[in-house]
Amino acid sequence: MCHCSGTRRSYIQSLFEQGKDIAAISRWTGALSGCGGCEWDIADFLKELDAKTSKKL
Repeated sequence: MCHCSGTRRSYIQSLFEQGKDIAAISRWTGALSGCGGCEWDIADFLKELDAKTSKKL
C-alpha cells in the first residue's frame, strides 16, 4: 500500500482490526509520511474495512 515505507495492506488491516485509526497507522508504520501517493488508497481501504466491520455488528 505504501511504497515509501514498505507497508503492506495486510499490516494496515491488522492495525485497523486492533482499533487504530489512520493517524495511528501512519505513526506506527511511517505510511502517509513520504510522498503522499498512498493517502487516498489507504483512506479508501480503511473505509472498506470500516463498512465490513459495521455490517458484522
